[in-house]
Amino acid sequence: MTKEDVISAIRNVPDFPIPGIQFKDITTALQCPDCLRWFRDEMVEYYRDKGITKVLGIESRGFIIAPSVAMELNAGFVPIRKPGKLPAKVVEQSYAKEYGTDTIQIHADALTPDDIVLIHDDLLATGGTMEAAVELVMKMGVRKVYVNFLIELDGLEGKKAIQGTEEIYSLLSIKVEE
Repeated sequence: MTKEDVISAIRNVPDFPIPGIQFKDITTALQCPDCLRWFRDEMVEYYRDKGITKVLGIESRGFIIAPSVAMELNAGFVPIRKPGKLPAKVVEQSYAKEYGTDTIQIHADALTPDDIVLIHDDLLATGGTMEAAVELVMKMGVRKVYVNFLIELDGLEGKKAIQGTEEIYSLLSIKVEE
C-alpha cells in the first residue's frame, strides 16, 4: 500500500457541508482494509518513541483511528466531543471554523500534568478545530502535545493556526483542488 493508493481511495464530495466546500471523504478509504491498516501503522511507527500516554480523538472522524493507535502505543484513549455528549464535568473551548462556529469538550479529569498527548483528527484545513483542541488540552497542563492528521489540505496553511505543540504531522498532503 502506497500513499498514492490511499489518496486514490479518498472520495471528493463537492458542496458539502455547504456550497463551495469540497469535502474529503475518508469513509471510502476506510472501507479498504489495507488503507485502514496503513493509516494505523504509519501513525504507530511515527509516534512509537515519543512517550505518548494518551491519544485524543476529535469527534467524530478522529474516533476512527485514534483508539487503535492508542492500543498499539500502550496509551489511553480520550474523546474530544461536541457539547452534551460527555456525562461528567467538562472543560470546553469554542472556536470559529470555515463554515460557522462550534464548541468542543473534554472530561475535566481526563488528563494530568504527567501526560504526553497526541491529538488526532482526520483532516487539517484551516486549523480552527485543532487550534481549539490544543488550547483545551493546554488548559489542563499536560507535559507535551503532539498533533496528527490523516490528511492536510495543502495550500490552506492550517498549521499556522496551531500553536504550542511539539510537532504537527500529517500522513498525507493533498492539494485543495485535487
